[in-house]
Amino acid sequence: MIGLSAPAAGQSWFEQLLDWREKHISERTFVLMLAFAVGFFCAVAAFTLHWIIAQIALLLTSSFNEKTANWLYLVYPVVGIYLTGLFVKYVVKDNISHGITRILYAISSKRSRLRGHNCWSSVLASAITIGFGGSVGAEAPIVLTGSAIGSNLGKLFRMDNRTLVLLVGCGAAGAIAGIFKAPIAGLVFTLEVLMIDLTMASLLPILISCVTATCFTYIFSGSTSLFTFHLDAAWTVERVPANILLGVTCGLLSLYFIRAMTLCEDMFSRFKDKPYFKLVIGGSMLSMLIFLFPSLYGEGYHDINQLLNGSTEADWNGIMHNSLFSGHGSLLVIYVFLVVITKVFATSATNGGGGCGGTFAPSLFVGCFGGFLFARLWNMYEVGVYVPEKNFALLGMAGVMSGVMHAPLTGIFLIAEITGGYALFLPLMIVSVCSYLTIIIFEPHSIYGMRLAREGKLITHHTDHAVLTLMSLDSVIDRDYTPVSPDMELGTIVHKISRSRNIFLPVLDAAGNLLGEIYITKIRHVVFRIELYHHFTASQLMTPPAATLRDDEPMTEVMQVFDRTHADWLPVLDADGHLKGYISRQRMYGMYRKMVADMSED
Repeated sequence: MIGLSAPAAGQSWFEQLLDWREKHISERTFVLMLAFAVGFFCAVAAFTLHWIIAQIALLLTSSFNEKTANWLYLVYPVVGIYLTGLFVKYVVKDNISHGITRILYAISSKRSRLRGHNCWSSVLASAITIGFGGSVGAEAPIVLTGSAIGSNLGKLFRMDNRTLVLLVGCGAAGAIAGIFKAPIAGLVFTLEVLMIDLTMASLLPILISCVTATCFTYIFSGSTSLFTFHLDAAWTVERVPANILLGVTCGLLSLYFIRAMTLCEDMFSRFKDKPYFKLVIGGSMLSMLIFLFPSLYGEGYHDINQLLNGSTEADWNGIMHNSLFSGHGSLLVIYVFLVVITKVFATSATNGGGGCGGTFAPSLFVGCFGGFLFARLWNMYEVGVYVPEKNFALLGMAGVMSGVMHAPLTGIFLIAEITGGYALFLPLMIVSVCSYLTIIIFEPHSIYGMRLAREGKLITHHTDHAVLTLMSLDSVIDRDYTPVSPDMELGTIVHKISRSRNIFLPVLDAAGNLLGEIYITKIRHVVFRIELYHHFTASQLMTPPAATLRDDEPMTEVMQVFDRTHADWLPVLDADGHLKGYISRQRMYGMYRKMVADMSED
């Protein structure tokens, strides 16, 4: 029987366990075991979050009269944002917004290391926000939670950076699979959005995480789907023109969604040092919008199900309950249009005011309402053959999500899986692809990646770019240099050269600013002439560097500077112009080649 060996001096039981694991369990097998654990914890987190949201919403709104407007809609969202802000400020003490963007940043810049509190903080913060009516989604916080679980499990068991990236992908995939009971969508989401490369080494762990999360979610919450859909009218080829036009419309809706969201975020960012002012502005905007359009309350999944399952005008008019529009069926088109336009502002106000949530659910919401509105107007004005409103509401969900996230495969498989709408697989493909082709004309990156793309920190499937993004400028800086002052005489400089291991000496002023460089090869004509040792100073012998680099410069630009200057060494300066060190072309390219080789292994 295999047992733990005798403990080494000072070793804890966990260190003994790690040593035993390394000796008796292969790395590949252990990664599969970790993927299973990640999937299980993702299912637990997803179930916990939705349960807390449901309990809070039930407690607050169960007594509402659906035939009239309710003034409490003006109060609940503000309270939720305020409580979330207090929780983040005094308990979490860290920024937990933009969950999926934070994952992308961790992969590209922090070697896939997410903080421990991300395993639970986003769950509680988003539950408070959404339960009190915040118009955001729970998916991005759960994806951040799942990725943090994978990252921290990997760190706990001393996995290397490459395995950490894979475990982060397993967490994200498991989170999507657990929330929606959609394992294929979880897999393709990780490939499309997080840019985890599909190799034989990564496919199986991600699949295990997805299937595990899905199965345990079924165990925890039963077989009911997040959305229900029953196909009444089968798809026909005559609807292809309508499907194409819907896809283009969804692409334009996605563009509106991204641009409006960015505009609102920029506005709220101006008041980052005034949290209470942000609360007043965001809370007032959100509560007023929810009071006018109660469909904006929370994730909005109840109203999505009404549009997907309605068959009569009375069913569809139900989305106007609790509003000033209630009982006025003739205003349904106007109501749906206004909800589509204002949803992005409600989402921005929620997050901008201090709440916590994602844009995943809002994109589904806008797509559903937008698809329904498209079909209703198409039929009202008899543009072409009749199109079923509920079918187009479903197709619109895939279209807008594909455009906003730049992930057509995720849109196709997610909507097909969560609704059982496989009979509409072809139109789902048409709408999603047309939406994606439309949005990339205007926005080359998704709503999650655009912030990082501007900084050159976005991982892509392009191996060369991915390697350069993952490379850390700080890790290749050589800080072992011998500085000289501008008034130092040649004799002293020669003494410095004899002690230096480099072929150059940086000339710095008293504040540490780089003034120039002295290369040994350029002063050979005077270095051995002792009679000149007191006639020349460093300021007379120095030459300007071929170029200088900033310490925050992306590696793609660093490579371009080396290629342009043909330099062997280049100085790196901080934001104040002080010299931090030098980068060697040889060392940089050596690290680059090693990382390319590592990424190419299956």
